[in-house]
Amino acid sequence: MRTLIFKPNGSSKLKSPVTIRSCSPTQDDLRGQSVAIIGLGKSGRAAARLALARGASVLAFDRNPNLGLLEQDPVFEKHDVGNGALRTILGQFDGELLNNVERVVVSPGVPLQNYGLSSLLRSGKQVMSELDFAAEILPKSIKILAVTGTNGKSTVVTFAGQMLSHLDIKTFVGGNLGNPLSEAAFQCLQTHSLKPKFKVAVVEVSSYQMEIPNKYFCPSVAVVLNLTPDHLERHRTMRDYAVTKCRLFHHMNDAKLGLLCFGNQYLNEAVMEHLNEINLAWIGATPGLKIDTVAKIASFELPALGIISQLQLGAMKTMGTHNYHNAAVAALSIVGLDVGLDVGAIGPCIEKLRPPPHRMQIVCTDIHGVTWVDDSKATNVEATYTGLMGLKRQKSVILLGGLAKVVDGHVSNGFEQLIEPLKYHRCVITFGSSGVLIQKTLSDNGLSIPSIRAENLKDAVNVARKMAEPGDTILLSPGCASFDEFRNFQHRGMVFQELAFSSS
Repeated sequence: MRTLIFKPNGSSKLKSPVTIRSCSPTQDDLRGQSVAIIGLGKSGRAAARLALARGASVLAFDRNPNLGLLEQDPVFEKHDVGNGALRTILGQFDGELLNNVERVVVSPGVPLQNYGLSSLLRSGKQVMSELDFAAEILPKSIKILAVTGTNGKSTVVTFAGQMLSHLDIKTFVGGNLGNPLSEAAFQCLQTHSLKPKFKVAVVEVSSYQMEIPNKYFCPSVAVVLNLTPDHLERHRTMRDYAVTKCRLFHHMNDAKLGLLCFGNQYLNEAVMEHLNEINLAWIGATPGLKIDTVAKIASFELPALGIISQLQLGAMKTMGTHNYHNAAVAALSIVGLDVGLDVGAIGPCIEKLRPPPHRMQIVCTDIHGVTWVDDSKATNVEATYTGLMGLKRQKSVILLGGLAKVVDGHVSNGFEQLIEPLKYHRCVITFGSSGVLIQKTLSDNGLSIPSIRAENLKDAVNVARKMAEPGDTILLSPGCASFDEFRNFQHRGMVFQELAFSSS
């Protein structure tokens, strides 16, 4: 590791090296180089720590002036940051400071329009995603299962990780969900043994993580679950969104399994340039997988990979029939990793699967016999539709609301899609900044059950308590972002759970 001295005019020079303990043969592969980290959320902080562990000097940027300095974080103390190897710059950004760094690593939350990143990419500067920066240093023997999609990716990743864990295969689960991939790479660097810490990395990948094309992130199995209007304030059009999602199939390792949802026009077009890189299989068609939700059976038919089998899903205890699809995709994906598993080995895992928090999560059953379900992660109409269809055999009080997403430059009015699944339920309660819009849309399109308007989530829950009857379900599946009232969907879900427990 070398000391990097930053002068007021943005120039820098390297001083004599500082010795740190090497924990693996690749510990110091960036010795003598300087790396800029853009965006200091969870991914950026993990990338900064990984860069220091690889021997680089780090210049860390974030426009939020209220963040703490990395130099003062105990997590970074072990890296000798007091010698000038790490400098954090918050608030106003001076682009000239990037002139003297060898690499720029970008957190997924940072649009390419910020920090002059688009210009840097055109200039030929080495600009990398956090995902690619981590993958560069991961042992090549680790098999990567990468999952993306507008909805369902966290659940599929969680199910795949649980299956592998139950089958005693050492697995890292993270990426856009939980721990960043840089954390996995850091753990591998800290292992004194030459044997990798993990056999498999199951990685959730957001479209933001693929805006910068990856070079080193090479999945053995890649999955694109679905594509519906979301994040268009960043991707502009559905075509651009699809192209970004299908970058997951680029640089695939040994042309292994690529799973793609069947019947989406934009994805069908975007995948064409990757057909020579993957063994393409379909979610919902042949070759690929099909689900019979009545018989609760998944059928797998991929002759090119020697996979022709069925998986019984009847033992699943997770709520919602859509989770049959999530479990089947997870099962086929880990079989495709070629780590010595077949479909038969996965059968006993099915009853042990549990979804991640805030995804059709059963919170409690209260003293009145009402079950409370938290689906706060349903931040768009399509996710809510899926959840409602999975519960159509039981009466529910449905909570919809928050901040509606922007589609094609205006606030989405797509809640008319919910008319059909809502007819099976007791009533709908709308709340939040888009509550009036949602209620009007449902009414104008012939909603056949009562709708009630509440000011906020707490008021909506109070109304739901009065409307629910013994044996009913109260389902929070908002179909909207949470930022009108909460920090994020997790915060919204936790508040809902607290309100639910107060009824227990």
